Amino acid sequence: MRKQEFDRIIKGFTFKERLSGINDYFQAAVLAPLLLIDGAYHLVFEQRMPNIRQGGEICFPGGKIEATDASPLEAALRETHEEIGCAPEKVEVIGRLATQLLSTNVLVHAYLGILTEPLDISAIANDEVASVFTVPLSFFLENEPEMYDCKVLIHPYLTNKETGEKEILLPAKELGLPAYYSEPWGEALHKVHVYRTEFGLVWGLTAKIVYDCVQRIRSMLRQLEDMS
Repeated sequence: MRKQEFDRIIKGFTFKERLSGINDYFQAAVLAPLLLIDGAYHLVFEQRMPNIRQGGEICFPGGKIEATDASPLEAALRETHEEIGCAPEKVEVIGRLATQLLSTNVLVHAYLGILTEPLDISAIANDEVASVFTVPLSFFLENEPEMYDCKVLIHPYLTNKETGEKEILLPAKELGLPAYYSEPWGEALHKVHVYRTEFGLVWGLTAKIVYDCVQRIRSMLRQLEDMS
């Protein structure tokens, strides 16, 4: 590229942070709902029906961001309405939690909101949600999660479960790459958070969102203490 041509576009470069490949991620949005019960806030969870993907697991309401959603927040509120019957106007959204980038190529926008009315059990989506329950927020403030490290490998091929044949994804030998890249490689560790509750395990993505929320609350409480 000649200098004259490059000088015309150089101002298009800025110091604004950009995430490479962000559009390649499956993008979802969830709401971490708070409900006031007897003067104390509880987090609201749902347990998924056993016959759907990740059946029986505990999670927050949420799901895929659809093309018709104006924003990730709108997606989170729509999914909350569909799954636990709480309309968007009955949610006081108080802020964003950390966006989660998962090693499974999933990006999750997370929000914290207060439900302004009690849950209507009859409005729960019975095809997706087996049950809804609450855990006092104080439980998570008082109990640290268990943390485990799982190794993440990059697989340059897929293996057919029936025939055992390999489907090459990265032709390392053909490209002249070192033989190391012809087999699964990588040293990355994926941290898994786990909370043991009376209703079952809150773990994985949901536990990471809870932990981020708890860390934010603790930080703000420390700031208030320092100011007093």
